[in-house]
Amino acid sequence: MNQISKPIHIINVPLDLGASRRGTDAGPSAFRVAGLGREIREMGYTISNETDVPVPAMDTRKTSNTTARFKEEILAVCEELASHVVAALEAGEWPLVIGGDHSIAMGTISGLSAHLKKSGQKLGLIWFDAHGDMNRPDSTPSGNIHGMPLAHLLGYGDPDLSSIHGVHPAVEPENVVLIGIRDIDQKERDFINASGVKAYTMRDIDQLGMARVAREALEIVNDGTAGFHVSFDLDGCDPEVIPGTGTTVPGGVSFREAHLLLEECAADGRILSLEVVELNPFLDHANVSAERSVTLIQSALGRSIL
Repeated sequence: MNQISKPIHIINVPLDLGASRRGTDAGPSAFRVAGLGREIREMGYTISNETDVPVPAMDTRKTSNTTARFKEEILAVCEELASHVVAALEAGEWPLVIGGDHSIAMGTISGLSAHLKKSGQKLGLIWFDAHGDMNRPDSTPSGNIHGMPLAHLLGYGDPDLSSIHGVHPAVEPENVVLIGIRDIDQKERDFINASGVKAYTMRDIDQLGMARVAREALEIVNDGTAGFHVSFDLDGCDPEVIPGTGTTVPGGVSFREAHLLLEECAADGRILSLEVVELNPFLDHANVSAERSVTLIQSALGRSIL
């Protein structure tokens, strides 16, 4: 049963400048090969548009910024992505954003928030990830911006990255939930604990079960908001499920747990958009990660077993 009444606008963002490991720029192509568009249409949805956001190649760029590598290029991509998201929402479309590394979330979510703030509404956010992505330029051990997007969306860090599309902050901590985290830097751990963001670690998922985690998360992201966005980093899944990602961490969310989370998001009826990031087909096995990811997207769109 389809849970979304709007046509779907796929926005491809082949960015890999935010990561140290190359290959996420090929993510959108791997999704196409895995039949993403076909599978969505077979569910009965209309794909009203498919946009490819232009991204500069790392080979043509150099960066001297050691605390926010390729900042200017990533900022430009995120500004354009935010504009596409706003345009899709204004056209009555449902944005499905395909990455690319997780730094693109700054563009997706800033666009969503900018659109909602026009009518005085707030956005809820489910951030599915093995990592917290709450480093900042003054705390990052690597300088890779894909480890910083959530901090900037909350209004911290670099003033340019934290005010994309004129939005600052894009989300409030009381409306944000982290799910699946299990690899956190010490400074990042301290920041998460002080931030007001609700975090469900893998230990929490093991103890409580994904069904309860999903229910509690949905209560948080829907409290006083117009609905919620799901930012789904594939490394939140166990590497046995999704081997094709550049920052794998053992002991992650199982395939069925990931499906259950997205099924619950779809059944809730207030999911406004979805992005899937960090697919690296060069690290994959016969495109299995992309194929499994397509089925996860279908669960978020309301596909059920019966």
